Amino acid sequence: MKKIKVTQVRSQIRRPQDQKRTLIALGLRKMNQVVEHDASPAVLGMVNKVKHLISVEEIK
Repeated sequence: MKKIKVTQVRSQIRRPQDQKRTLIALGLRKMNQVVEHDASPAVLGMVNKVKHLISVEEIK
């Protein structure tokens, strides 16, 4: 399965509660924090929900 690297690039301040919870579920709690995940449909759905707050890179 492919892996992706997710980095939080914008703050979660003044965002709806569901977006804050999605960032926490992805493991992102601070700005510029980086986490790696498998590119499963569940994770890709979470990434799509907060795509304006994060950057995503595919790991080879």
